[in-house]
Amino acid sequence: MKYKHLFFDLDHTLWDFDAASTQTWKILYEQYDLASRGMPDFDAFFGIYTGHNDRMWERFRAGFMKRDELRWKRIWHTLIDFRVYDNDLAHQLSDAYLELLPTRAILMPSAKELLEHCKGRYSMHLITNGFEATQRLKLQHAGIEEYFVEIITSEKSNSMKPHPEIFQFALQAAGAECPDCLMIGDAIDIDVLGAINVGMDCVYYNPQRKPHSRKPTYEVAHLEELTKLL
Repeated sequence: MKYKHLFFDLDHTLWDFDAASTQTWKILYEQYDLASRGMPDFDAFFGIYTGHNDRMWERFRAGFMKRDELRWKRIWHTLIDFRVYDNDLAHQLSDAYLELLPTRAILMPSAKELLEHCKGRYSMHLITNGFEATQRLKLQHAGIEEYFVEIITSEKSNSMKPHPEIFQFALQAAGAECPDCLMIGDAIDIDVLGAINVGMDCVYYNPQRKPHSRKPTYEVAHLEELTKLL
């Protein structure tokens, strides 16, 4: 293909965030004996947490919430829903979650094979909205840090997908131009829309085959398809 640079999203694209987060919370649920603290059902606890997490990430991306607030308030609101009013516990769980989560070495199906296939063929980079230290730890523990030349986070670029500034920062860091680049991500209104807005070709990784109105350059349901494409 015509591309020289591949820009990957990390969470849900290469790194299995859902599996890792579930596994992490199951460990913390037992360690902190949350069942005896008023949260007797793990699935109910995790479902409520996920709802608050998703909502607060939307506020964070829109600029209505600060990073430090997001980290602990998603847990604080979860505890409140169970009538547990314990700020110290919310902060403890937040710190423990952020410490344990990135050590989960769980990749999406065929992610490692895709990176190995592209190694030597393209310069590979990351563009991620995740926290700098957390994302780097994920890469290290998953054994895939070596594949990437530039790792661009929202903290590093002082911007977030889908805003054009983070893509422009990434292009400058990589010494690349849009016609030579391909963005690969799972979020249609974050990765795909952001790439389209700066004139970069993109792949929508859509394993659940969600309907949408965007027009990515390519769309795949499995990373194996992308291996064949590249």
